[in-house]
Amino acid sequence: MKSTTILGMKYGDTAVIGCDGQVTTGEVVMKHTAKKIRKMYNDRILAGFAGSSADALTLFERFETKLEEFRGNLPRSVVELAKDWRQDRVLRRLEALLAILDKEHAYVVSGSGDIIQPDDGIIGIGSGGPYALAASRALIRHTKLSGREIVEESLKIAAGLCIYSNTEISIEEL
Repeated sequence: MKSTTILGMKYGDTAVIGCDGQVTTGEVVMKHTAKKIRKMYNDRILAGFAGSSADALTLFERFETKLEEFRGNLPRSVVELAKDWRQDRVLRRLEALLAILDKEHAYVVSGSGDIIQPDDGIIGIGSGGPYALAASRALIRHTKLSGREIVEESLKIAAGLCIYSNTEISIEEL
């Protein structure tokens, strides 16, 4: 997926998610300050997207409905969203990845029905995701930075490598 950088992590008793602000269409940067992350369900859940903005907004709406339906039960809501996304004829054509986390869980959800829960509680999606993921793992091992600082520094490192990402960073924290 040629787009953005989203990095989320459970760290200590916090959860943090961050994104760059670049929106790219083909070879043109259309916007520098997009916000691709949000707090959901009474500010208890963090979510971010990589991929088509319209598709991601549709998925965010679906996910919010699932959270309401299952009273904020994140694991159940994620499973039900993935099932709908994979089985619904319209939804399965949507091109996006979601990073979803709270203080206890971290998930990557895709339209193919994948639900990935990383062992270390760190999620990196988008074209710069692997760079930010690697940077965050190194910073966790070799610094005493806070979760927010690790996310910010990792996104800056990814922006220096990924042409689809910039340093206009947004961060949300629980």
